[in-house]
Amino acid sequence: MEERETCFECLESRIKSDWSDQLLFCYGVSDSPLPFGSSAVVQFSDSNSSGQVSASTSASQFILSYLPTDSNQCFSKYINQFTMQNGEQTEVNAGSGSTNLLDSSLGESQSLSNSMGYECCACNRSAKFSCLRTIPALAPLARVGISSYSTFQELASSYISGTLEDHILSSLNLLIQGKASGRDAVNYMRLLGIPSFDDTSIPGCLRHPNIAPVLGLFKTSGYINLLLPKTPYTLENILHYSPNALRSDWHMRFLMYQLLSALTYLHGLGVHHSNICPSNVMLTNSCWAWLCIWGNPRLGINLCFKHGKPDTSCIPSRIDCCIEGCSSRGLYADFRLSPSLDWNSQFNRWWRGELSNFEYLLFLNRLAGRRWGDHTFHPVMPWVIDFSTKPNEDSDSGWRDLSKSKWRLAKGDEQLDFTYSTSEVPHHVSDECLSELAVCSYKARRLPLSVLRMAVRSVYEPNEYPSTMQRLYQWTPDECIPEFYCDPRIFYSKHSGMTDLAVPSWAGSPEEFIKLHRDALEAKRVSRHIHHWIDITFGYKMSGQAAVAAKNVMLSSSEPTKPRSIGRRQLFTRPHPARQVAMQETLESTKESAVCQDQAPKVDNEKSFLFKTACLQELEEASLFSEHARHLSPLHCHDPENLLEQSSSVKESQSENLEKSVSNPHDISNYCGFTSDVDLNYLLEHIDIQDDDSTGYQELLLWRQKSCSSRASSKEAANDIFSVGCLLAELYLRRPLFDSTSLAMYLESGVFPGLMQELPCHAKVLVEACIQKDWMRRPSAKSLLESPYFPSTVKSVYLFTAPLQLMAEDGSRLQYAANFAKQGALKAMGTLAAEMCAPYCLPLASAPLSDAEAEWAYILLKEFIKCLSPKAVKASVLPAIQKILQTTGYSHLKVSLLQESFVREIWNQIGKQAYLEKIHPLVISNLYVSPHKISAAAASVLLICSSEELGVPVTIHQTILPLIHCFGKGLCADGLDVLVRIGGLLGESFIVRQMLPLLKHVARSCIDVSSINKPEPVHSWSSLALIDCLMTLDSLVAFLPREVVVKNLIEDKSCLHVLALMQTDLEITVLQVAATTLMAICQRIGPELTALHVLPQLKELFDELAFTQESCNGSGSFGKSLKVSKSKVNGEFQIESRMDLVLLLYPSFSSLLGIEKLRQCCATWLLLEQFLLRFHNWKWEYTGESSRSGVENVIAKVPLLSKGSTSDYSPAKLLLNGVGWSIPQSQGIRGAKNLMPQRRLVNSHQSSVQIKDTASNHFKSEPWFWFPCPAASWDGSDLLGRFGCPKDEFPWKIRASVLSSVRAHQGALRSLAVCEDENTVFTAGIGPGFKGTVLKWDLTRINSVSGYYGHEEVVNDIRILSLSGRIASCDGTIHVWNSQTGKLISVFTESSTDSLHLVSPSSSPSNISADHVDMLNSNTLSIGVLSSPFDGSLYTCMHYLEHAEQLVVGTGNGSLRFIDVSQRRKLHLWKGEFSESSFPSLVSSICSCGSDKEQGNGASAAAHWIAAGLSSGHCQLFDVRSGNVIACWRAHDGYVTKLAAPEEHLLVSSSLDRTLKIWDLRRTSPLPVTFKGHSDGVTGFSVWGQDVISISRNKIGLSSLAKPTDEDGQQGIIPQKLYSSDPGSRNMSVLSSISIIPFSRLFVVGTEDGYLRICC
Repeated sequence: MEERETCFECLESRIKSDWSDQLLFCYGVSDSPLPFGSSAVVQFSDSNSSGQVSASTSASQFILSYLPTDSNQCFSKYINQFTMQNGEQTEVNAGSGSTNLLDSSLGESQSLSNSMGYECCACNRSAKFSCLRTIPALAPLARVGISSYSTFQELASSYISGTLEDHILSSLNLLIQGKASGRDAVNYMRLLGIPSFDDTSIPGCLRHPNIAPVLGLFKTSGYINLLLPKTPYTLENILHYSPNALRSDWHMRFLMYQLLSALTYLHGLGVHHSNICPSNVMLTNSCWAWLCIWGNPRLGINLCFKHGKPDTSCIPSRIDCCIEGCSSRGLYADFRLSPSLDWNSQFNRWWRGELSNFEYLLFLNRLAGRRWGDHTFHPVMPWVIDFSTKPNEDSDSGWRDLSKSKWRLAKGDEQLDFTYSTSEVPHHVSDECLSELAVCSYKARRLPLSVLRMAVRSVYEPNEYPSTMQRLYQWTPDECIPEFYCDPRIFYSKHSGMTDLAVPSWAGSPEEFIKLHRDALEAKRVSRHIHHWIDITFGYKMSGQAAVAAKNVMLSSSEPTKPRSIGRRQLFTRPHPARQVAMQETLESTKESAVCQDQAPKVDNEKSFLFKTACLQELEEASLFSEHARHLSPLHCHDPENLLEQSSSVKESQSENLEKSVSNPHDISNYCGFTSDVDLNYLLEHIDIQDDDSTGYQELLLWRQKSCSSRASSKEAANDIFSVGCLLAELYLRRPLFDSTSLAMYLESGVFPGLMQELPCHAKVLVEACIQKDWMRRPSAKSLLESPYFPSTVKSVYLFTAPLQLMAEDGSRLQYAANFAKQGALKAMGTLAAEMCAPYCLPLASAPLSDAEAEWAYILLKEFIKCLSPKAVKASVLPAIQKILQTTGYSHLKVSLLQESFVREIWNQIGKQAYLEKIHPLVISNLYVSPHKISAAAASVLLICSSEELGVPVTIHQTILPLIHCFGKGLCADGLDVLVRIGGLLGESFIVRQMLPLLKHVARSCIDVSSINKPEPVHSWSSLALIDCLMTLDSLVAFLPREVVVKNLIEDKSCLHVLALMQTDLEITVLQVAATTLMAICQRIGPELTALHVLPQLKELFDELAFTQESCNGSGSFGKSLKVSKSKVNGEFQIESRMDLVLLLYPSFSSLLGIEKLRQCCATWLLLEQFLLRFHNWKWEYTGESSRSGVENVIAKVPLLSKGSTSDYSPAKLLLNGVGWSIPQSQGIRGAKNLMPQRRLVNSHQSSVQIKDTASNHFKSEPWFWFPCPAASWDGSDLLGRFGCPKDEFPWKIRASVLSSVRAHQGALRSLAVCEDENTVFTAGIGPGFKGTVLKWDLTRINSVSGYYGHEEVVNDIRILSLSGRIASCDGTIHVWNSQTGKLISVFTESSTDSLHLVSPSSSPSNISADHVDMLNSNTLSIGVLSSPFDGSLYTCMHYLEHAEQLVVGTGNGSLRFIDVSQRRKLHLWKGEFSESSFPSLVSSICSCGSDKEQGNGASAAAHWIAAGLSSGHCQLFDVRSGNVIACWRAHDGYVTKLAAPEEHLLVSSSLDRTLKIWDLRRTSPLPVTFKGHSDGVTGFSVWGQDVISISRNKIGLSSLAKPTDEDGQQGIIPQKLYSSDPGSRNMSVLSSISIIPFSRLFVVGTEDGYLRICC
């Protein structure tokens, strides 16, 4: 019987008819190259979405599959019996196909797992279990009933919300807590192999975590509908479009472990799969694997519970839709495309002319993964004509050039060349050859308007869509779609306002156009050239030099390890052969022309011979190409005829016994063998990983010998194992192991295919075992799971993460992960396993959480920080913390993360630099732009607590300056409080030397802006910033003696408050703040100093106010002209005019100084007192005390100005540790008295002489006494410098000024290393007796605290080994020592036998002197390059690979030695390439990709290349994986002194040839950007972000990686000498080394005469 499928349009109509119009049809799913199938991706629409499907709702997409009802199948009988059992009687009219389902009182659907109490249909064969038991075990969650949209919505909502399996996680949580958990937890653990995997399992009611869930089974007319969740990827997607998503060998093992776990469960049920292939492995967002047992992609159920074998003879003879009256019937009737996906046969048919171009291209689209109806990945076809004229093979006009892409034809070669040469990532094509925009524009007349609004333009405008085919062709740079060659309906519009797409004038109708257009595609001219288009779209011109030549280089993905479901798949790597029919016609025409020119018979014979020879050549070429592309027809199944059946190898008696044992489905004892001995300790014991988890090759071979005894239970199960072996090989090879030819050869000869030799040894053992020719020798799935191939880390991660994949609520999953981690699971499994668990757990902690869930998330984050390596914390935990801190509004979790104890754990694990870059700016962001009061209070406490430990330079640049930068931009009261309390914590000297200059600079800048004609937003910002500045100054005054206040804020007519009051353009609120804060300062310094210093500066103001009020009073317009507003701010009195300053100032000064004193200092006192009496009824009355005369409230209270009111929360959790304050600033009145410490009150009357003496004696004992205030380097417009990130918009303004200098070594200082806390520097140089010494310097007071003196030779390089406290120093040998104790840990030397190259006798180790070792450094400027051999057995330089915890060391013969510092052993040695010189070049510098990106992406990513600079001027690039030299080129004309890699694709090099060069390694032949300007050799440089500081003799040069170059690719460097304020240090010695202290905005240099200088 012929069986035809449904076209996708009819399938969509059927779905809408059976379910609802609200069920959105996304696209059809099929394994055919044509748009026919029985499954579709659907999505239920939200009533508020107006029918639009957004990308964010991909989680709500499902797969709906139509299975024809077949009474011969036990599966169909099961569904029918179930519905009838529940009162749903089915009456089907075979003629009309209508169905009448009668609802019962039980409802429309029931759970499968609850329906095991009725009789099952009998199978005429032995089986382990009946269908009645097996189907519910495989689909325990499925609901059975009639089709109903309400049921669909209910199921979809349950799946999305995670309530389907939440009870299992609840049971697991109880088990972990040691409480009674019920049977669910233990039964689920049995599925995970606890206590062991069981291949004789009994069907239960829990879903295996690696079996794709079936959500529903519904009956419709003649069909059964399966409902499954759609996953974003399949393993086939990953292998085709993002193979790097399988990031390591461990990830591949973990994936295979999941699949084998599912297969063990299936085989235990007596079921085999028979179709295990990449397309049947579904992957969730977290790349968790689901084995689809329901037939993917068509998703027809593979459980064939039929009597006998399935009928495979039904191959349709006609390609057509099975629905009568379908409008698409006849469109594909003449197609000869076979249902087989064997590429070899289809290619041969096309090449011989038996298959059309159209059909062959459709087949290639199917191989590339393109899907009909999916607008993001639609099948693509070439445009073959430009529609200007009717296609005519006898004419050249109107035909498209198929040797160039449509993108190239539309853009032009000149534009593409420009794009390729100027792009950061060289490319020609920035988009797919067929974009979603193009597809929707092409099909605009047939698509719903909701789709057009989402994909094309949000506002529907029909006139903007091309109206004719020629206009459409000219408009798009994209290729064509198949519909324009086969479906005339695409031209007819169903939208009002949008006209039909007009066909060219040479076609009378769309139907005629389709015929002519299709004829053009099949024309001889196109057939002769179509292979060029295939090369560009699917073939070898997609990569390499061929892509560059064809201008077809695609913009690569910025995230190569991110999984993708669509992309460009390159099918061929060699040129596609031309079609034989076209070539024969070309040869025939050549033959005819030759015969016409010469009628001699012998010429005809010769041409005939040549013609046959050419045909043989074509045949050979096509055969070779076919052989080359055999991987396009993969085979994963040993016996493809067998579908997923119940195993028939189990004895009937065994089946009967098992049936009896499970006859009562409600007997708990029969479910999975419930045991009570599985508890928390039992789980921790299974998850624990011993120290030695490595398994060697010998253990695998031993397992291989023993595995024969645990063979597969049946031939069908053994065939599944064969598929597993093929799949495992494909993961490693990135291509299939078998095709039809190679499989047939293997089955015939038993010789493994040649690709087996490319497999790693451990994988090869497993693959060989799985694909044994004799099925009885193949191991069982359980045996594979227990093999040494799977380390215990894989098993532990699987046990921990499998419950997280349950369809449960996020809160339950988070509670489980936190509970288990808190009990020690992460610690027990080790660092690597914990790192692999992080991607599954941390996203749960980043989502919005309740307070209870926040506590679990906090526990989970702390456990991961404790158990992960520093690299993993940076890569995994920090991004999660960043996401949490970026949330707006209140978050209990965010407040918890802002606690000092949590931040200290981060410091201890990853250091302070990573914190400063990734976390610190986000802490500050919680203090401005409408922050939540609790979050702001927590952030302020954290900043205050951390300031002292971070040190003055870091605190200034990373806390003080960013907060000042927020002045006027919504900085909350707690933000100002941070500035004040940090000042109080760090003391008087810090306030005077650092904060007061900064604040005065900001205040003057804001006052200056007020007098300039600038836009209103600028004035508003400057006013608010000035208010913040004045209030901060007011609060800081409380920490200073009054003489210091007078000296720094008032004397010499420098009072900022008076200066602000004199401005007539400032807003009234600013004047009020200036007046009230001025009075507070005057009260602080007392009446005498106020009268002496303040009143003289106020004379001009009082005079102005006095005469202004008199003139206004005389004109009678005083009230009108001076009235501004009558508002109150936070209930406080608000002045209304500038004249009200008299009320604020005059009575207050009279109270403070006395009326007589005030009148003596103010000449206009009479006018002012008259004004106060007339308008405010104020007059002086002597009361015998300092009365405030009715204006107490004006002065005593500082206006809060919308900075927040008194908080209503408890500050108990926000106590400062050791600082002395327990209530944040926002909780109290921000006045000077509140901030005045008692110790200052005692000393407030200390004389000025005593203060000066104390300051001069105490100055150099203060920490950071040498650090200057950054205000000196500010421009007027540069408020505030940059912070937090190395790539922000503020440039680093280097002043080339020496801040402090100390003699560190007696001889040259050779190397510097700055500790990540930026408080410590290590220096290596020449010590007494010309021996090498290494000293540790504390920068707070510039003194040496310890050192290492174990070197016999001069130390030329030092490296800090991560956060371990270990230091590596090199003097020709490597010494690793403890930086705290100075104790030697290990020494590494390179013996002569280890060296790869022989050296001359004169260069033996005994003859190497200190002078020779000095040549390692580039300070030998007089000779430029080394001129004598160097001993190859000596180490020359070092580089630390943090991600691998290995030291890479250069040698004197150009090789690289790897050293495992933690294991204290030398590893492999890489051989370099020699340059043309009399002796091997020594390695002078080393770096790895991204290693100098000091604050990059949060983690030091694993390097994939290592660069070595040589003394000959050459650079070598090594592949980290293989050790091979990727590239070697002459980079400089002299000794390479330094290499650095600020980005993964950039290499910066310096040399004694006076140049600094930047190399873009992405280019095949990179042309460097050359920096010139130094007059001497560049002896070193240091990189921070985009800034490069280089040194040459006694000068430095600043350059930028971001600045454009001139036409010659050069930039200029302007050298400058370091300036020192010390007259004795004006003549600087030669600079030998440099290192940047990034977050302190400093750099340190070493000199040839042994000095260490700190510069800015």
